[in-house]
Amino acid sequence: MFMHPRTMLGVISGALLYIRDDMKSVDRKTVLQESIVSMAVLGAIIGAAIGGWLNDRYGRRSALLFADVLFFIGAVIMAASPGPALLIIGRVFVGFGVGMASMTSPLYISEASPAKIRGALVSTNAFLITGGQFLSYLINLALTRAPGTWRWMLGIAGVPAFLQFFLMLFLPESPRWLYRKGREEEAKTILRKIYPADEVDSEIRDLKASIDKEIEDEVDSEKINLIKLCKTRTVRRGLIAGVGLQVFQQFVGINTVMYYSPTIVQLAGIASNQTALLLSLVIAGLNALGSIEFSIRLQLTLRWLKLLSLAMEIIPVLITILQRMLLLGTA
Repeated sequence: MFMHPRTMLGVISGALLYIRDDMKSVDRKTVLQESIVSMAVLGAIIGAAIGGWLNDRYGRRSALLFADVLFFIGAVIMAASPGPALLIIGRVFVGFGVGMASMTSPLYISEASPAKIRGALVSTNAFLITGGQFLSYLINLALTRAPGTWRWMLGIAGVPAFLQFFLMLFLPESPRWLYRKGREEEAKTILRKIYPADEVDSEIRDLKASIDKEIEDEVDSEKINLIKLCKTRTVRRGLIAGVGLQVFQQFVGINTVMYYSPTIVQLAGIASNQTALLLSLVIAGLNALGSIEFSIRLQLTLRWLKLLSLAMEIIPVLITILQRMLLLGTA
């Protein structure tokens, strides 16, 4: 559900190499390169903001369907772009879809899946964030010899968007959203399909109690002074920790590496687009592997954690040696 947005965001890193070859104005002006990459992020910010309202107003399923439509439109626009201006517009449309999907997917999974597998589904969704980026580099590498290379790279993203739109038509709306909107019978019907017969009644009671508590909290929250809340020590610490993690995550520069890794490799002296994409695939693979390793850490003993950590330290060293050997071979 979340893999194809991340694939689209990641695929631009490789497509940019061929866009520069095909459009000389983009090759000459770095501001155009930066705009092509970053407009999707700007669109995602706006899409996430609109997505919150869309989720509350029309439901999680409808929000995802709308995100797929925007994503598909953006992919078609990019593939048919005659110049950088229309390409940027297509990226904005894709960003809208990414923003909506990024905040709706976890919400829909948590509300419309059985409790027994809910955690696994949410974890899988998190893994597909990095898995989608790894897949995007594979797609880039597979399409390097296709005519109109970058158009295929960007346009093919419309296929999973169309596929998800079609499959979403057969999935139910979130029972929690339906119950909140007063459509209790529809919510109960969906819950009966999700849970065994002996668990349905307890799930309905829990859902009703949760929503009643949520409505009560909303009434109480209207009386809360935001300034006083921020002065509360525990709230302030939690806010600083949450916002700080997001800020420092960006300062680490991982997004820059993922979006520009083929370009960075070329700046290091690799002239071939294919070789730059191949080396970038290693970076994306390690990124995805790190997500798997993090999930495994939660289930292993301390002894196994030490061995796994040692392995994760050795792997980058081996990759560095391999890269140096490739550099010497192409010199």
